[in-house]
Amino acid sequence: MRKEREGTVRQNYNRTEPNNDYLKFYRVVRGWAKAKYGLGTADLEMLYFLHSEQVFKKENFKEYEQMMSWDKNRFQRLLREGWIQTWREGRRGQAALYDISHKGRGVVNTIYRKLNGQEIAETQVGNPLFKTDVTYMRKIYRNAVREMNKFIRQRRRRAL
Repeated sequence: MRKEREGTVRQNYNRTEPNNDYLKFYRVVRGWAKAKYGLGTADLEMLYFLHSEQVFKKENFKEYEQMMSWDKNRFQRLLREGWIQTWREGRRGQAALYDISHKGRGVVNTIYRKLNGQEIAETQVGNPLFKTDVTYMRKIYRNAVREMNKFIRQRRRRAL
């Protein structure tokens, strides 16, 4: 064993950063998105799935929904709230077709941007986690957003 000089700390490992680190702050981003858009986890996961689909039938929606927590009104609620839209009305011999709406695509694209390193705003305007009268869990997520943003800024500085 080699003697170290006093006052120095030897690192016993050489570790490279992973190429894909998207999911490190997934829970933080998901918590922010749920608070901001009023969606549940299963609703967000359904929007992730539908984001890459072209047009779909209600049967396709129901098939993927079988893996989620049971909510018999999910399809109608997402349609009513504007997360999905009717692409073609059903007619005799043709099933109705649906598509994720512009609003739904915007949410998914925003989540992808946050996971790719875009900071989440730390202001009361537009971010329900930073309002003054929030629940304890939202305060926990607020602190996590601050830590995530700090990490993103540090990583950005190192890259320069």
